[in-house]
Amino acid sequence: MTSTSMTHQRVWIGVDVGTSMAKAAAFDVSGELLAVASRPVPLSHPGQARVEQDPEVIVGSVQAVLAEVCAAVGNHRPELVALTGQGDGCWLFDASGVPVRTAISWMDGRAASILAEWEENGTSDAMFAENGNIMFPGAPAPILAWLDRNEPEVLDRAATAGYIKDLLLQRFTGVRATDATDASLPFGSLTAGEDYSAEVLRLTGLTHRAGLLAPIQLPLPSGTLTVGGAGATTLVPGTPILAAPYDIPACVIGSGMLEPGDGLLIAGTTLACSVLTDEVDLSGPKAGMTITMPQPDRWLRVMAAMVGTASLDWALKILDVPFSSLNALLEDTAPGSNGVEVLPFLAPSGERAPFVDPAARAQFTGLSLTSTRGDMIRALCEGLAYSARSCFEAAGLTGDVYICGGGSRSIAWMQIFASVLGRPVFLAKEGEVGARGAILAAAEAIGAPLDAEIWTGPHRVVEPDATAVKLYAAGYDRFGRHLSAAKALWMR
Repeated sequence: MTSTSMTHQRVWIGVDVGTSMAKAAAFDVSGELLAVASRPVPLSHPGQARVEQDPEVIVGSVQAVLAEVCAAVGNHRPELVALTGQGDGCWLFDASGVPVRTAISWMDGRAASILAEWEENGTSDAMFAENGNIMFPGAPAPILAWLDRNEPEVLDRAATAGYIKDLLLQRFTGVRATDATDASLPFGSLTAGEDYSAEVLRLTGLTHRAGLLAPIQLPLPSGTLTVGGAGATTLVPGTPILAAPYDIPACVIGSGMLEPGDGLLIAGTTLACSVLTDEVDLSGPKAGMTITMPQPDRWLRVMAAMVGTASLDWALKILDVPFSSLNALLEDTAPGSNGVEVLPFLAPSGERAPFVDPAARAQFTGLSLTSTRGDMIRALCEGLAYSARSCFEAAGLTGDVYICGGGSRSIAWMQIFASVLGRPVFLAKEGEVGARGAILAAAEAIGAPLDAEIWTGPHRVVEPDATAVKLYAAGYDRFGRHLSAAKALWMR
């Protein structure tokens, strides 16, 4: 846990439950980070292409980080606690918020065969036409369909098939609800997040399971902390608890991105590339997600690629390179990586943006006996940047690009992104961007808006290198040709 001296009595707390870490962060009225605490939330792999998480472990981790943060700020009662976290996957729990099975992660691939059926019979295209969302194996719809075929008794025991922050809200407050951002995928209707699409439920064969979907509460689900929900948090019962937008739109809000056409890259476990829009246009590529934002007439076109820092972490581990050496390694290797090129599709469940293919796999090409670790690492970083560019092009980027996430700590990698994208990149204000955005959205929802201008804003701008821009334009063309050739060889 880290903290600063506590001089303000008014405190806002954001909770962000990611794929590998649960965090709580406390801020003062000016958006300064007062304290942050974190706990790991492990993944389990119970079978091939299967990835699960224990919800009770996560609940315990959230209680622990809330207690730590409360202690760090002098146990002042927060104005509110805003919840955000990972989207997708399937979190099944009963009417009391008690899980009925381990959660199936968004990284899970067991539903790939169902997805293949939907793609072959036209279901996937029909769903995209309805709400602008393309499915992938870890999306709730194919997972629910798999469970309906293979574990129907589990669904029978459940009251809700929701998301991690839905489970936390119910445990803390007793309120069963979800917000418009999480409801958007996969059963959303694009009607300002007011209802689910009966057509998508019909297409997926899940109409008989519609009762598992939590009511959508606008502008955000909210309740007050119950005595039983407080548990080990040390929070005072009666504290306002809100389920804010899930992590991708929360980071959009927390980065300060406001203008339609602007984009946000979350350089995290995956590369989530989002573009804000004031109209829904589904005439482009059938890819990605369309997320209803809390603000009126605002949507996100999201291309959440499976590639990201998980791919980089894998390569650093294999090549025995610490992350602390990444900047130096990138700076010592010339753009173009001395001919080494990478298709970075290392996720076991394939890729989901800007195309969906569970069989997608990585390739390193151009290697020789003279290739170095620096060549391989830089080539992977360049390949990841090319993937981000392809995602932004599919999402309709026309404006500025903001970046947040753990990968943004490497300025040398951010330089590669700027040069591949051919535009400056604005690094979001440091300090728990997702939790920051969740608090801003929650405060707005209860009619006590905070000053977003001072809570957000970039802390650094990284300009593209003119020489590298030209080299990467050619490299991006080769990336596309490599990808087209590789698709035919992926094992299915």
